[in-house]
Amino acid sequence: MLQRLPLMLAALWWGGISALSFLAVPLLFAQLGNPAVAGPVAAKVFSLQCWAGVVIGGLLLVLIKRDKPTPEAFNTLGLVCLAMLLALVQEFGVAQKIVTARASGGDLRLWHGVGSLMVLGQWLCAGAILWRLSRQPSDTQ
Repeated sequence: MLQRLPLMLAALWWGGISALSFLAVPLLFAQLGNPAVAGPVAAKVFSLQCWAGVVIGGLLLVLIKRDKPTPEAFNTLGLVCLAMLLALVQEFGVAQKIVTARASGGDLRLWHGVGSLMVLGQWLCAGAILWRLSRQPSDTQ
């Protein structure tokens, strides 16, 4: 079972980003109707997504390094680190810029775009991690 845990964690990470970012948050804005109401709730969802990614990524770093000391594993570890970095930059950099832009009349559109690119980057990394971990041994030859 411990052998399949990295795959399950990668699936949870990718699926969580997919569900929260591409379904839940747009649904919030559609149903609540008012961006001033939906925005803070969406910010909480993205913050939750960041911390889930950091925890899952940390677990993957430990499990992949322990299980597969191969060049392929190190490439996967690089993707894990990149996804975690994107999540943390989004949480501590971009999210703060969005709050500041909303309060000061700054370029909210720019920072939302940057945040969206960060989420897309995390989703692509998590998808690549899931893809790599789901390969059968015969797929790597």
